[in-house]
Amino acid sequence: MPYFVYHITSTNKLEHIETFEKYREAKVKVNALRKSEPDDSDTICRMIHATNRSNAEKLLLAPRDERIIGE
Repeated sequence: MPYFVYHITSTNKLEHIETFEKYREAKVKVNALRKSEPDDSDTICRMIHATNRSNAEKLLLAPRDERIIGE
């Protein structure tokens, strides 16, 4: 399963940045994006492991208490 990297705004708007097959590559990208963000930015950078982009976005937008882990 691939790793998807997204920017998420405070209004829950998702912007797909890139898709990676390996965890380490995705982690390096996320760390670089986080370091380049200004401190007062309302955007966060997240990485998620999912079967496809649609599933990744569904998981990112789901409220924390409704997330299903391990499916």
